[in-house]
Amino acid sequence: MTSRMRRDEQVSATREALLGAAERLFAEHGVHAVANRQISEAAGQGNNAAVSYHFGTKIDLVRAIARRHAEGIEAGRLRMLADIGDSADLRDWVACAVRPVTEHVEALGAPSWYGRFIAQVTADPALRAVTTEEFAAASPSVQKLQEGLNRCLPDLPAEVHAERTAMTRHLVTQMVAERERALADGEPTFRASWREAANGLIDAVAALWQAPVTREG
Repeated sequence: MTSRMRRDEQVSATREALLGAAERLFAEHGVHAVANRQISEAAGQGNNAAVSYHFGTKIDLVRAIARRHAEGIEAGRLRMLADIGDSADLRDWVACAVRPVTEHVEALGAPSWYGRFIAQVTADPALRAVTTEEFAAASPSVQKLQEGLNRCLPDLPAEVHAERTAMTRHLVTQMVAERERALADGEPTFRASWREAANGLIDAVAALWQAPVTREG
């Protein structure tokens, strides 16, 4: 192995350690409560400037964490979309919004921090914009998902469709974060497995999409 290859491996390992440490600390304490120095220490790096050297700003670091997960979730959703084809069953399309996330978090093992990390950053207006950009860039499947929901609910007004899309996103994010936190803390969970948790989410989200639309008279 050449010295250049060893150097590249060391850089890659350092970046992964910093990403993992940052994700955990951000999930547990919030992005703005964590200093770069704390991330470096948690990653076993003696250089307090390691985060700035490898990623630049804290926002760039948040973007890198989001990107490393967005690609895996997107791959899972694309597989599910290929399986359901042109299904007319609303639950199939709702499952494509839910299961790629729950299956990704389950694959991370316990404890994991992704659910809590996303819950933290999406609550912050500036950071939410960053993560939304990353998921949009990695997610050509979202348009197909929206088209499938539209076909199942052709009479749903566009503004209500957009509202329920946001509701779906928040419900999935918060329930995944809640289950992840309970597993990490050894507390009871509502469902015995991630698959069952996804079933519960799909039930609720499908009902949400089919709820009546109240019009002010």
